[in-house]
Amino acid sequence: MSVVSPKLILVTGGTGYIGSHTVVELQQRGYKVLIADNLSNSHIDVLERIEKITGIHPHFVKVDLTDKDATRQLFTDYPVEAVIHFAALKAVGESVEKPLEYYRNNLDSLLNLLELCLEYQIKNFVFSSSCSVYGNTSSLPIDENTPLQEAQSPYANTKKIGED
Repeated sequence: MSVVSPKLILVTGGTGYIGSHTVVELQQRGYKVLIADNLSNSHIDVLERIEKITGIHPHFVKVDLTDKDATRQLFTDYPVEAVIHFAALKAVGESVEKPLEYYRNNLDSLLNLLELCLEYQIKNFVFSSSCSVYGNTSSLPIDENTPLQEAQSPYANTKKIGED
């Protein structure tokens, strides 16, 4: 009888709030996790907290996902089977002050990951969007059937473009 090794899931932004909670859940369910993060909105000590909860120290690579060559190295060095993409700049107000930084970071990283998933034949990709793609809707509660509205910030627009 052969033993099937657990799948390796790449979690971008895995030291952030939502990413780190996802890593904990994945590890507790037996998945191997590789965290890719540039630590611009988080701290490396999150890895120790994940280990304290799960008993497993996740693999971690500090990388700027807008650098396609550096991102490609992840796929070369690790047998990634799925990607959960949380890495993004996320402050609405800051996105208004620095729109180009948000477009470059959030879209270039997404495009790099999607292109590399095609190149490495990775078929499982989860994109973390935002309720901001629904704009100022009067329809409550918001669900997946709520029509998308005009983006109210560059951040929201990057997520809407990602949805498209």
